[in-house]
This record gives sequence, C-alpha cells and structure tokens, in this order.
Amino acid sequence: MKYLPIFLNICDKTGLVVGGGATATRKVELLLRANAKVTVVAPRLTEQLQNWVDEGRITYRADHFAPTDLQHCRLVIAATNDKAINEQVSMLAQAQGTPVNVVDQPQLCSFIMPSIIDRSPVQIAISTGGASPVLARLLRARLETLIPAAYGKLAEFVASFRLLVKQRLPFNERKSFWETVLQGPIAEMLLSGHTPAATKALENLIEKTASSPKKYGEVYLVGGGPGDPDLLTFRALRLMQQADVVLHDRLVSPGVLDLVRRDAELIFVGKQPTNHPVPQGKINQLLIRLAKEGKRVLRLKGGDPFLFGRGGEEIETLMDEGIPFQVVPGITAAVGTSAYAGIPLTHRDYAQSCTFVTGHLKDDSTDLNWDALAQPHQTVVIYMGLRSLPVISRELIRHGMPPDKPAALVQKATTSDHRVLVGTLETLPGIVEAADIKLSSIIIIGEVVKLHKKLAWFAPPVGNE
Repeated sequence: MKYLPIFLNICDKTGLVVGGGATATRKVELLLRANAKVTVVAPRLTEQLQNWVDEGRITYRADHFAPTDLQHCRLVIAATNDKAINEQVSMLAQAQGTPVNVVDQPQLCSFIMPSIIDRSPVQIAISTGGASPVLARLLRARLETLIPAAYGKLAEFVASFRLLVKQRLPFNERKSFWETVLQGPIAEMLLSGHTPAATKALENLIEKTASSPKKYGEVYLVGGGPGDPDLLTFRALRLMQQADVVLHDRLVSPGVLDLVRRDAELIFVGKQPTNHPVPQGKINQLLIRLAKEGKRVLRLKGGDPFLFGRGGEEIETLMDEGIPFQVVPGITAAVGTSAYAGIPLTHRDYAQSCTFVTGHLKDDSTDLNWDALAQPHQTVVIYMGLRSLPVISRELIRHGMPPDKPAALVQKATTSDHRVLVGTLETLPGIVEAADIKLSSIIIIGEVVKLHKKLAWFAPPVGNE
C-alpha cells in the first residue's frame, strides 16, 4: 500500500490553491464543499472563480505565487501549467510540513486527491495512487450505481440512535445489532422514505434486544480455498466481514486474510509438521471461550475445513458445549491445484476414480493402505506429503505401482508462487529435493499428469514458473 487513506478535517482551515484555470476551479469547489477557507493565488481567474470572489466565498490575490502565501495554510494545491512554479510550491510546502498536492504530478505530492463518492456523511474515496486517474473515475462511476443517494440519510438516522444503543446494549452485542439494522427491513423502510415506521421499528428492536441478551456468540467454520481470493464463496466473504475475532491457519493465503474485517482481532493458530505451537485441544477451547464471551468467531482454514482440516473435531466440541456454528465449504487444495495445474483428477482415457490421502497421519507415521493406492486406473492425491515423499515413492513402487507412473508436485497452487514439478513416481523425490520446495504443496500421481503439458493454462508472474 503506497498511500495511507485518511480523511482530513479542513473545516474553517485555510486551503491555498495556486492557479486560476479550470483545474484550479474544480479543486476550489471541492475545498468549499469541505467548508475550508479558500485562498487563490493566480494572475487571472476563470469566470466561476471570479464569481466566488465577488460573493465573498474565497479570498483572491492577483499575482504569481510567493513563499509568503504558504503562511498559516493547512493544505496546498498547485494547479498551474508552469512546471517551475509547481516544483517550488511542492518543495516549500513539504519543507514546512504542509500537505501539498500538485495536479497530475504525483512525484511532487505529499498527498493525492482520490475520486469521491459523496453521500454525506458517508464518503468513499477511490485512488490508484496516481497510476491511472481514469481507472479511478471508472470505478467511481460503477460504485455510484450501487450506492443509493439515501445512504447519507441512513447514516444520519443511525447516528441519532447511537447513544441510546450504547446505553442499552452491552459492547459485545452492538456490532451485530447494527449489522442487523443496516442489512434488514429497518434500513429498507428508511431508504424508501418511511422514516416514522423505521424509527418505531428501531425503537422496538432496541427494547427487544436489551430485554433478551444473547447467551453466546457464534463460530463460523470457513474454508478459505487454495489461495486465490477470487475463489472464495460469497458466504465465506460475508462471514469474514462480520467476525469479531479470527483464528487462522498457516495455509490461509495473505490475499484471503486481507479480506477479513479490518478491526477483527487476528489470532494465528497455524501448525507445521512436528511444530504445533497451539495444540488442537487448545484451539477447540479457545473457540469455546471466545464464543461464550459473545463474540462472532471466524475459524478460517485453508482449503475445505472437512477435508484434512480437522473441522469435524472442532465442531464436535462446539456441539458438546451448545455453541451455535455455521460451516462454509471451500475449494479444497486438491481441486484448486488440479484446475490451475491443468491436471484433471479424472479422465475417461486415464482414470476412473480419485483417492485423496494425507501423507502425515495423527501419530506422525505414513502407514497408508499401499495396496489400495497402487491400483491402476486411478489418480492419487496426497496432502501434506512433502516430507514423506521418498517413503511414499518407495512404498508405492514396492506394492506394485510402476516406477515410471507420471507424478507431479504443485507448490502454492492458484497463487503468484504457483509452481509445478513433473516427473515419475521414481524421479519426483529427487526433482523436489533439487528444487528446494518448502511447504504448501500437493502431490498428484497418475496417468492424468501426462495432460499437464497440454492443458496448463495458468501463468504466474515471470520468475515463478
């Protein structure tokens, strides 16, 4: 993130605009909407700027910029077509610590002006960091169609009840209360112009909620998918935005984690082979404790929570304690890996069945049903098998699988670090060792691996192939 998005209060503060053309006029109009005291310095003015001077809405000095113009300014905008003046304004303003924007010259700016959607008091700012102002305007146009003009009225309506809700409801219930209000019929009443009915309904809801407080919060057991945030389900994203606290695994990608509610508490409970800093029993108890505190708890897992994700163990404990929960499936790693690597798990010419197996058992062994896995006309997908790959290769060959059976290891599938290594059952362990592959990988064994070269479509950034 190159810039920190902030909203600056410049009400009754002096804002200086250097320039008197059409661009300067637009900037002055924006400052006036923010109730700033605007001073314009320029040899000449547009007709609109002159009207504002005549009306007493802005102060005007008819001259070229001088360093003394910066005195007592809270914010400066340079909007001239003179490069030397723009550079001088930028240098002097930054030297004295005054925020400065030079139009269309981001290298001279200490802040940039975003595209704005104004539903006061609701405001949305959109920026590309100066990379493409046109793109920012297109995004703004799209969002304008999605946000009703009455949202400002809705925000003012909510503000009028905030103190009462704060007095009547405990802290841990307020967020969910307001989400119920803003996503339900009360908001629709207000947006459709039925303010008295919305007021009465909100008053009733406050009384009802205050008289019957929740006993527990809720746990959301959510599959975060194989890594690409675009592969999340709608329900997963919605619950990620509602959570008060998030318990997340090592396999949850940074892109997915970044979509969690910004003010949610994040607790890392990830595991690695032979290293479990937070044992499963402690995770189960933590879920219970947080839910009993009335919090909405997101248990965010990579892939799908019910496929080698210990989701069943966790909800068993929740059920025993009477804690309400939801389970949201995710695209499991095997399916995401298969799709992005161009290796179909079944194919009429090669495999009529597919077996998922973990290469890391509860007791740290790799004691699998080798006879079943070595059967022909199937695809074997191995989770958590990186450390056990030499053993897996040896045992499958020993139990009758041909040494030249095609095999692949896919690292961090669906992400920018996506990498596919292809070999045979016999050669793959050496290929993987030479490539210094770490964790987050899936192993696929079967004739379908032959299709990778033909069907691979996903191209990560150069340098990651």
